[in-house]
Amino acid sequence: MANTPQARKRIRRNERRAEINTSRMSRIRSFVKKIEIALESGNKEEAQVALKAAQPELARGVARGVIHKNTAARKFSRLTKRVASL
Repeated sequence: MANTPQARKRIRRNERRAEINTSRMSRIRSFVKKIEIALESGNKEEAQVALKAAQPELARGVARGVIHKNTAARKFSRLTKRVASL
């Protein structure tokens, strides 16, 4: 258990940050899922629109430190390749 005031404050802060980061990751996953659904249905136009919407979300996740830069680049690259192959 945390004994010092700094440690108690850190626990409170970590809980708040974890909640915010969880919601950010959930939002990113939702945008990626929209692309996946469009790809499964075979709708190229819908997939391209979803991809354009997901790119800034992935970039925002990187800027906020929720996901690693290379992870976002890899996801975007793979999704772009799949949309192009439709």
